Amino acid sequence: MKKDKTHIHWYPGHIAKAERKLKEQLSLVDAVIEVIDARLPLSSVYKNITGLLGEKPRLILLNKADLADISELKKWVNLLEKKFNAPVILSDAKNSKDFNSVVKKAVELSEPRIQQLMKKGLLRRPARVMVVGMPNVGKSSIINKLTKSSKTKTGAKAGVTRQQQWVRINPQLELLDTPGIIPMRQDDQESAKKLAFVNSISENAYTNEIIAHELLELLDKKYPDKVRGYYGINGEALTVENIARSRNWIISGGEPDIERTSVYILRDFREGKIGKFILDDMEE
Repeated sequence: MKKDKTHIHWYPGHIAKAERKLKEQLSLVDAVIEVIDARLPLSSVYKNITGLLGEKPRLILLNKADLADISELKKWVNLLEKKFNAPVILSDAKNSKDFNSVVKKAVELSEPRIQQLMKKGLLRRPARVMVVGMPNVGKSSIINKLTKSSKTKTGAKAGVTRQQQWVRINPQLELLDTPGIIPMRQDDQESAKKLAFVNSISENAYTNEIIAHELLELLDKKYPDKVRGYYGINGEALTVENIARSRNWIISGGEPDIERTSVYILRDFREGKIGKFILDDMEE
């Protein structure tokens, strides 16, 4: 049977190992900071996060808020707080103003467990918090900003962070950085496509042409004026081919350079050049 080339797939063996390690280390922390992509407030949430964390207190960071539609973000904050019964804070690794509130809330969520330990006769220690989230949502960049250094390796590729390590934020708080989590199975291909749009899935799991086409289709549905205005496409189909021709990116034989154009479309979106978007719908 021929495999559908639009189907996004990956090999989850190393992810299963990472998840087992996460479960082992949950006993070491007082609370969890879950980092999600503000452009994907639902699709970038690990589907089994509640089952994974159990009763562990949780702070949700809607990261990369500077790339998201700010007019919609407040509604999403309210929705997520009700849905997950957890505090939600907007964050942006380029802006340090929000991190004081992140540190304060993380320490606050950790206090009940610290009090329990002190009642057992142990001395007060810093709050210990684990940072979790899908690959490339900005976990390491946030930690680097909090520590005002680059002790944690970061990068543009999905899943750069390979090792788990403690990072001291201040005398009151320590963070345990963890590799990003990818679902074991991706039954929801719509969410998988959206994760590919924001580079939260390895490039080996999809083709640029297919994902660029799907991205244009979604943007044209939700934000037609922005995307068509950026590429100067009016009165005709918003396609990779037409964008290539409008940029005069032509290869031998007069055909549009599909691969080059697809790469640029994805890069334009991921860097916020086209505009600021939220790709999930509240109805979901």
